Amino acid sequence: MKVLAIDDQQLVLLPLQKRLEDLGYEVAIETDAIKGLDTYDEFNPDLVIVDLNMPNISGFEVITHIRITKDSQTPIMILSGNTKDDAITKAFELGVNDYMKKPLSLVEICARVKHLIGAPEKKTALMSNANVMIQQRCVGVVIPCYNEEERLLSDEFLKFVDANSGYHLCFVNDGSKDNTLKVLKDLQKGREGYITVYDCEKNGGKAEAVRLGMLHMAEKQDLDYIGFLDADLSTDLADFDDLVKTIETSNFKIVSGSRISRMGANISKESARKIISLTINFIIRKILSMDFKDTQCGAKIFHKDVIDIAFGKKFVTQWIFDVEIFKRMTMHYGLKKAKSLLCEQPLKRWIHADGSKLSMKDSVKIVFQLAQIAWVYRKRKNQKLADMDVTLEVV
Repeated sequence: MKVLAIDDQQLVLLPLQKRLEDLGYEVAIETDAIKGLDTYDEFNPDLVIVDLNMPNISGFEVITHIRITKDSQTPIMILSGNTKDDAITKAFELGVNDYMKKPLSLVEICARVKHLIGAPEKKTALMSNANVMIQQRCVGVVIPCYNEEERLLSDEFLKFVDANSGYHLCFVNDGSKDNTLKVLKDLQKGREGYITVYDCEKNGGKAEAVRLGMLHMAEKQDLDYIGFLDADLSTDLADFDDLVKTIETSNFKIVSGSRISRMGANISKESARKIISLTINFIIRKILSMDFKDTQCGAKIFHKDVIDIAFGKKFVTQWIFDVEIFKRMTMHYGLKKAKSLLCEQPLKRWIHADGSKLSMKDSVKIVFQLAQIAWVYRKRKNQKLADMDVTLEVV
């Protein structure tokens, strides 16, 4: 039995294809609806599963091609995040057999497929993750890596992508001198649709590694949100998923994790280090004119349409680029608007991993780097105001 699935988001198609193949179906997938029409003619499927909202041509046009152009009664199932009544009504008027709304479990999707066209005679073993959900949104996560051969928690990342559909991990090898690149390549094997390895031949620092990774992921058309996360998983992957849930159900453009503002947080630090941390936080709040408690948390998620604003240009500093991200947002949108687009969300869990690269000496350096940021962005702001004055004079 043959199933053709058409959706512009590959991260939706891959787990669906795997589960249906495990059940014994022959499956073809297409992320381009135009190619999907050609595949329909060649593949001659027993069932078509199609999304409605796609570029180039919509799911409605795919239905019309099958029902009217081809005059075919091939069963059609809609799998879409479009929950509007008029869309559902139109789909059934065109002759679809079922309408499934994302998010939806793979178990339910497969049960509906079986109800429509029956089950193949030959079955193979089911995947172990029976509760995987097909999500409405797709998320890219950039993980910068420098000499992480010994610390990279490969199993944790693999378990996460296997159990959570809609995620694509991009590991950026920042010119590591150990076997990090080999570890990452091994991690990617067999999961190329979910894991990317971006290799920087030279070490450029965390800021540049994150920036390049974010711009690389922004080229993927099927991603709605893109974020970054530390390789040592000091921020739990489940907490990161909570950040994603916040941004997809709000009007925020950036949701940033916060360790300090966690309910019941109990993070012990040496007194000298604590004083430096408080000093740094005070300076940051003055620079940003925002009451951020923890700009430096290594877990942030961004709406795709602000990636170029936040990462388009190289950062002034290597370590505290997070401050620059927020500064760029205020310069682009204005302080009042920027505040409404940024959210700081407390984390439920945070672990200070052994081998962290920031030392007391690094903390002191940050103070000087903040002064550098304040100076550079003040100059840029003054230049922007000067350019506006010239434009007004010309008008």
